[in-house]
Amino acid sequence: MSRKPPAKPRAAGKFVRTVEAAERDAEAARLRSRGRTYSQIAEELGYCDKGAAHHAVKKILDGIVVEARDLLIKMELDKLDMMTRAVIDVLEGQHYVVSDGRIVYIGDKDDPDRKELLDDGPVLQAVDRLLKIADRRAKLLGLDAPKRVEVGDTTPDLDAAVRDLAAELAAAGRGTQVPQE
Repeated sequence: MSRKPPAKPRAAGKFVRTVEAAERDAEAARLRSRGRTYSQIAEELGYCDKGAAHHAVKKILDGIVVEARDLLIKMELDKLDMMTRAVIDVLEGQHYVVSDGRIVYIGDKDDPDRKELLDDGPVLQAVDRLLKIADRRAKLLGLDAPKRVEVGDTTPDLDAAVRDLAAELAAAGRGTQVPQE
C-alpha cells in the first residue's frame, strides 16, 4: 500500500492540500459514514494511523459545517438585500397626508395651484428601517468593532488598597501575616 502525501509544501512553511489528498479525505468520511472504524480507514486508505484517519474525517466535516454556515449567511444577506430594495421603493415614493380617507391639499379648493400635502412619516420610517437592516447586516458579517473599555486614572486610595492586597497575598504565600495598621 502506498501512502500519498497529504499536501505539497508552499512558501513560508504553509501547506496546500492536493486534489488527491482532498479526495482521499472525502473517501475517509464516506467510509466512516458507512460504519468503518478509523483503524480500518487508515489501513484501507494508507493513513499512517487511526489518528490521521480521524483528522482527515474531521477536516471534511469541519468543511461541511463552514460551507453550510456560509450558505446560511448568503441566504440571510439575500433576504436583507430584498428588504433593502423594498424599503428603498418606499423611500423614493411620493407619500401624501390622508385624512378621513381623502388626500389633504395645500391651498383652497378652487385654487388651480393647490398641491397635495406630502407626508414625511413613511420616508422617516423607511430610513429607520434601513438603519435596522444595516445593523443586522453588520452583525451578520461581524463588521462592528469590538467595544473597548479604558480604565482611567485610579485614586490614591485604590492604589493603596491594591498594594495592601498584594502584600497580603505575598505574605500568605510565605505563611506570614501582614501587620494591620
